[in-house]
Amino acid sequence: MTTVLGIEGTAWNLSAAIVDEDDVIAEVTETYRPKTGGIHPREAAQHHALYASDVIERLLREYQDKGYSPQNIDAIAFSQGPGLGACLRTVATSARALALLLDIPLVGVNHCIGHVEIGRWKTPAIDPVVLYVSGGNSQVLGHRAGKYRIFGETLDIGIGNALDKFARGAGLTHPGGPKVEEYARKATSYVKMPYVVKGMDFSFSGLSTAATDALKDNSLEDVCYSFQENAFAMLVEVTERALAHTGKSEVLLAGGVGANMRLREMLDVMCEDRGASFYVPEKRFMGDNGAMIAYTGLLMFDSGTTLPIESSHVDPSFRPDTVDVTWIADEQEVL
Repeated sequence: MTTVLGIEGTAWNLSAAIVDEDDVIAEVTETYRPKTGGIHPREAAQHHALYASDVIERLLREYQDKGYSPQNIDAIAFSQGPGLGACLRTVATSARALALLLDIPLVGVNHCIGHVEIGRWKTPAIDPVVLYVSGGNSQVLGHRAGKYRIFGETLDIGIGNALDKFARGAGLTHPGGPKVEEYARKATSYVKMPYVVKGMDFSFSGLSTAATDALKDNSLEDVCYSFQENAFAMLVEVTERALAHTGKSEVLLAGGVGANMRLREMLDVMCEDRGASFYVPEKRFMGDNGAMIAYTGLLMFDSGTTLPIESSHVDPSFRPDTVDVTWIADEQEVL
């Protein structure tokens, strides 16, 4: 049975896990939490550098305490991108060192695809349209002819960053998304805001600015509610059109913003109306986590995809639609 150790560190979460085909065997996480404002790339990278060896040591100790040996590990996977360059380089350095130390292959994982694959692993989804929503990314994807095709994406910033940007302007602490969701539940009325869908793409920067301006004449609760309603409706609209375009019958929600219950509710209603199945993995697999990198690395390793040390440079703009999905046969698609 294949066993892979994976390291995630694209932004504020430094996480490492060891998985096999059946489950997550061990996982350790250390999260960077800025005292004020959002994520500072240099500070986040310094955090990862400070805790990397400790996280790996604790992970291997937990693994051994469960009766396993490091010699059972077949490969080291790491988040190669997209993400913050300084953080990616720190994690890649740790992964290279570990691969050399254990004398096992290295696997570079696309962070976005990691979110997709752990969702497919931990839910019954087989061939879904995926709504991937996180801090830096917002995309609607689906597998087609050997790649994860992007059917729609943000034209500027990710929904998570848009929520955080607005939250900082409103004086709320990082991360802003959960705070916005909390205030939105107490709203009493809707405030008109921009709704920007262009073809199959969407835009959030103008909505975030408009929400900040709306605070001058409206309550925080009403603005948070209105921001969410518009932003999530945009995401659901494009997801629904991707369902119609591809003929797929499943929707998978992936990424940290997927923890928002209002977004889940709106997607659930849409899927019920269309007769599609809606899947969401448990919360521990929604945000950035080492298990998603380890498991995607396992799929890649089993399908013969590894990465020479000399070619293991990181890519802060690594797009999922550039990855050859060697682990899914085209005949597995439900067309």
